[in-house]
Amino acid sequence: MSADTDKTNLNQPPGPGPSIDPTSSLDIDAQQVDHLLILKAFADDLDLVETVNRLAPTQMGVKPGTIVLGLVLDTLTGRSPLYRLVEFFEGRDTELLLGERVPVGVFNDDTVGRVLDLLFEAGTQRIFSELAMKAVLKHEISTRAVHFDTTSVNVHGEYQVDEASPPPFEIIEGYSKDHRPDLKQFLISTLCVGDKIPIFGKNEDGNRSDKEINNTILSQISEHMARFGVGEKAFIYIADSALVTPKNLKELSEGQPFITRLPASYAECGRAISEAIRSNQWEELGQLSRTKPTANRPAALYRAAETTVTLYEKTYRAVVVHSSAHDKRRQKKIKRELAKESASIGKNFREQCLSEYACEADAKAAAQSWASQPCRYHDLSYEIQPLYTYARGRPKKDQPRQVTKIRYRVSYHLEQKASALEQMRMEAGCFVLLTNVAKEGEGAADAREILSLYKEQHGVEQNFAFLKDPAVVNAIFLKTEERIEALGLILLISLLIWRLIERSLRKHVKETGRPLTGWDNKPTTSPTALMVTSKFKNTTVIRIGSQRRLNRPLNPVQLQWLQALGLKPAIFTEQPRAG
Repeated sequence: MSADTDKTNLNQPPGPGPSIDPTSSLDIDAQQVDHLLILKAFADDLDLVETVNRLAPTQMGVKPGTIVLGLVLDTLTGRSPLYRLVEFFEGRDTELLLGERVPVGVFNDDTVGRVLDLLFEAGTQRIFSELAMKAVLKHEISTRAVHFDTTSVNVHGEYQVDEASPPPFEIIEGYSKDHRPDLKQFLISTLCVGDKIPIFGKNEDGNRSDKEINNTILSQISEHMARFGVGEKAFIYIADSALVTPKNLKELSEGQPFITRLPASYAECGRAISEAIRSNQWEELGQLSRTKPTANRPAALYRAAETTVTLYEKTYRAVVVHSSAHDKRRQKKIKRELAKESASIGKNFREQCLSEYACEADAKAAAQSWASQPCRYHDLSYEIQPLYTYARGRPKKDQPRQVTKIRYRVSYHLEQKASALEQMRMEAGCFVLLTNVAKEGEGAADAREILSLYKEQHGVEQNFAFLKDPAVVNAIFLKTEERIEALGLILLISLLIWRLIERSLRKHVKETGRPLTGWDNKPTTSPTALMVTSKFKNTTVIRIGSQRRLNRPLNPVQLQWLQALGLKPAIFTEQPRAG
C-alpha cells in the first residue's frame, strides 16, 4: 500500500458520473459501504484472497479466499462471522467488496462450514504465518521484541472427543482466566511483534498451563522467527511470570534474550525490592505512557534500580521498578490488614485494661507481656496508673486524704509504625523484571527500554479482548474443534488487518507531526482503528451499470484519514481486481 498518496487526486472529488436517462433500463442501486472498502484495501495489500486460494485449493464453485474475505469483512463490522452471513451480503455489491460478483447464497452455513474444514486441512498456522510474514515485511514492522501470552475462551454445549481421531486441542475444564470455572474452555496462545501485530496464534487444551505452553513455544520460536528473516536469538522473548520455571530458564540459558516478571513468591524478588528501597539509588525514568495525562487520570511516573538475583544457581539481571501509580490491590490489602490488626489489638487491650493489680511490679510484668506480642503495623506503649482507695469521711483541715489501698491498672497507646508502613507501601509499588539482556554492547537495553518493552505486553491483552469479543466468539454454533480452530484463523486475520490499520494511522501522525481529527472532532495523536468506522459511517456508493460513484464527495476529515492510511478515494469507485 503506497504511503506517498497523490495529494492532488486525494482532494479531487469523484466526477459527476454518467447522466441518467429516466427511461433507461440500466441496473442502478445505492449501497452503504461505510469502512468496508478500507478493510478490503488492507486485505488486498496482504494478498489475502490469492494466498488462501493457493494454500487451500478446491474444486468448489466459489473460492475459499472469497469466503474468507467475506468472513473478515463481516467480523470487522461488529457482527458474528457465522451468524446471518447471507443476510449481511444481501443486496450488497459483492463485486466491489469481494473483487468478484458472487451470489450471496454461497455464504450459507454449509458452504462456510466446508471452507472452514478446508482451512483446517490446509493448516491454519501455515496460512496465517504467510499472511503475517507479508505484513511484517511490507510494513517494516520491528521484530526486536516478541510478546507471548495466553487467554482462556469459554464455550457452551457438549464437545465429545473421538478417540479414533483426536482433535487438535481439547475443550475441557481448566483454570478460567475469565472466572467461569463452571464452563468448559480452550486456550488461545499468541505471539505479537511491534505495535501489537500478531504473527502466531494457536488453540491449546483448556487445562494446559502457561508454564508448559511457554516451554513448547521456546523450543519452536527460533524456527518460527526464521521465516520472518529474523536470526536466531536476534529478538527478545517477552512473557509474563509463568515463564519463570527451572525448565523454561534452562531452555533460555542457551542465550535467548528474554524479559519477564519475577514472581513475588520467589524470595529473591522480596530481597531485590528491599535492597533497592534501602539503598535509595533510583534512576528516574519519568513517564512512559504515550497517552496524554488528564486531571482524572494522571500519568504514572517510574523509577528503577538495578541489581542481580540468583535462580537455580544462575545469576540474572534484575530491574526493580517503582511506579507512582501504586498497585491498588496491594495498597488495599495493606489498608485492610492495618485496620484488622488495630481492631484486634484494641479489643484485646480494652479487656486487659479492666484488670487491676495489687502491686506495681505485677502490673508492669503483665504490661510487658502484652506489649511484647508481635505487631506488623503498630508500636505499643503502656503506662502504669495507680488507683487509690481513700478512707471514708472528710480529712482534717490541711491534712491529705488517707489512702487505705492502692491498686494498679495499665493503659496502652497504639501508634502506627510510620517507617515500616512507608517501607511496605513502597514495596507495594515495586515489581522486579528479570532479564538476561545485556546493559552494554550489541542488542543491549537500559532499564528504561527494558520496562518499555515489558509494558508493551499489555498490547497482547488488548488483542485478547478483540479475539474474545462476545459478539463473535459466543455465537459459535460449531461443535467440532477443527472448525473452531479454523474460525480462530478468521479472527486472527481480522485482528492482523485491524492492527495494521491502527499502525498506519499512528505512523502517519508520528512522521508528519500532525494529529488527526478524532472523537468529537478533537485532534488526536493516538488514532485507533475503531475511529475509522465512525469517520466513514454512512459512506454510500451508487452503481449505474458497471460504473460507480460516491453519492457525495468525501469531506475534508475523511480525506485526511484516507491520506493517513495511504489510500485514495478511488478505492470506493474503481473497478476491483479479480480475487
